[in-house]
Amino acid sequence: MTASGARAGTGRTVTTNIPARLDRLPWSRWHWTIVVGLGTVWILDGLEVTVVGNIAGRLSESGSGLPISSGQVTGIAAALYVAGACSGALFWGRLTDRFGRKKLFMITLAVYLAATALTSVSFDAWWFFLFRFLTGFGIGGEYAAINSAIDELIPAQYRGRVDLMINGSFWLGAVGGSLLSIVALDTDIFAMDVGWRLTFALGAVLAVVIILVRRHVPESPRWLLIHGRDREAEEIVTGIERQVEAEKGEPLPRPEGEITIHQRGSVTFAEIARTVFGRYRRRAILGFSLFIGQAFLYNAITFGFGAILTTFYDVPTGDTGYYFAVIAIGNFCGPLLLGKLFDTVGRRVMISSTYLLSGLLLFGTAWLFDREVLSAGTLTACWCAVLFFASAGASSAYLTVSEVFPMETRAMSIAFFYALGTAAGGISGPLLFADLTETGKVTDTVLAFQIGAGLMCAAGLVAAVLAVKAERRSLEDIARPLTATAPAVKSRTAGA
Repeated sequence: MTASGARAGTGRTVTTNIPARLDRLPWSRWHWTIVVGLGTVWILDGLEVTVVGNIAGRLSESGSGLPISSGQVTGIAAALYVAGACSGALFWGRLTDRFGRKKLFMITLAVYLAATALTSVSFDAWWFFLFRFLTGFGIGGEYAAINSAIDELIPAQYRGRVDLMINGSFWLGAVGGSLLSIVALDTDIFAMDVGWRLTFALGAVLAVVIILVRRHVPESPRWLLIHGRDREAEEIVTGIERQVEAEKGEPLPRPEGEITIHQRGSVTFAEIARTVFGRYRRRAILGFSLFIGQAFLYNAITFGFGAILTTFYDVPTGDTGYYFAVIAIGNFCGPLLLGKLFDTVGRRVMISSTYLLSGLLLFGTAWLFDREVLSAGTLTACWCAVLFFASAGASSAYLTVSEVFPMETRAMSIAFFYALGTAAGGISGPLLFADLTETGKVTDTVLAFQIGAGLMCAAGLVAAVLAVKAERRSLEDIARPLTATAPAVKSRTAGA
């Protein structure tokens, strides 16, 4: 790496091949440490969301120790959790772009840990609502910090499948939450006012473990470069290269690109707005469409599936976890099995097809539900098919907004599209879905299904037209950094 300028820090112009060096790395054990250290938080999110959906019936029962109704849990508390996640994403997203990925993914996890621990000692509805909001506030910050760090550390040829797999790991947490709720709700094991508290306490324990693992995840070298800390970036990348070469037993291939940037401390909100809504207006429309579609579908169904089973099929509250575990496994299999195709077949084909297929399958499920030919088991099977494709599509929404905007706006862009898209679909979804399913009328639930299906199909059509061909391309090629002063040129050296 070469540099020009009178002093260290921001304000200098540097020419570097560090992004190319990161992108040309073969997959290694070091990359697995990133996946484990950063991706495991989605397991916590899945655990949180699923547990609340499955224990809603128990919380509303006499003797739970909490004066609250099932509708308040699946409606108000669910909406507050999502509202917290939206506001947290915006608050922490800005700080992530300004102060770095690592600082913020440690702080936001600590916020989650404290809030979910305090949820476990809820004694009144207002306390439960408050700390559900704050739990979401921490999780929302994680979305921006984690997706930024993942995309900036993972090589270009693997970025799509890794991002989908990590975001899809939400459903591993959902499986755990479903099975955990079965045990926690068993009054032969735990008292009615104890079991549900232990589920939240377990989330806090898992967060402590993740914090310990994350200490070994480095700051993004790309972020360090732009903020005048190129020496630290060089040390990190050199260390990674040594580890990978030692593991592979052979020299790494030569990097093939340099980029010249003018280092700076921060980017203003006005510049972010001009970039996202001016220069990249079509990509902004794409991001909104993907997030609104998946947010309505997932937040409505995730928070309401247990209520549907108990309302329409008389499934005991203690057994809903078995059904949810089945659809959660289907959800995880979607990104796991389809993820590679996003890097090979391509983003446009895969994003549009997963959204459209899930929407069409959901329309079919609504038709069958309306004819009252489904049982609890066959409804669950239908949802498995719908969510196998929807899960891959939903994960690709996070991938899309994290890779199609410039480096300096990445975390804020993730936060912004997540917050607005989720506010539109994720807050209204649970509230509307709770109202519709609580009526006990088949036609009302069918309507909720059809709204979710329609939004997914609409997003799929938008993706078919506007999706960016980002597969196997460097982040700097997909969206040139705002600080870049010259286009990338072919590298002449293998090192810095």
